[in-house]
Amino acid sequence: MEFVVTLDCLDTEAMAGFWEAALSPLAYRRAFDAPPYLSLVSEEGPTLLLQAVPEPKSTKNRMHLDLGVQDLEPEVDRIVGLGASTVATDMTEHGFRWAVLADPEGNEFCVFVKPSRG
Repeated sequence: MEFVVTLDCLDTEAMAGFWEAALSPLAYRRAFDAPPYLSLVSEEGPTLLLQAVPEPKSTKNRMHLDLGVQDLEPEVDRIVGLGASTVATDMTEHGFRWAVLADPEGNEFCVFVKPSRG
């Protein structure tokens, strides 16, 4: 069985550049590229399949990516520097801390740190 996450987007090329950079700690790279699809693969996670669609995002995502990191603020700053926008920050629940970001086409995703063990 293979696990693939598919993300609808208007510009697969631009979104591939953003997500390759955002996911660079996991060494994602381009694999399959045959319009309307472009896939990003890594040994560290599921395939991210970008699918070109004609309509822009219009409502809240029903599914989203969560990126677990060691240090929240620097990683959020890095990804915002790549073109993401900040939706919400300083979110906490059950010891988890996270920020909600949106990619350049408005798809929300979270960047989080796990509770510290103490």
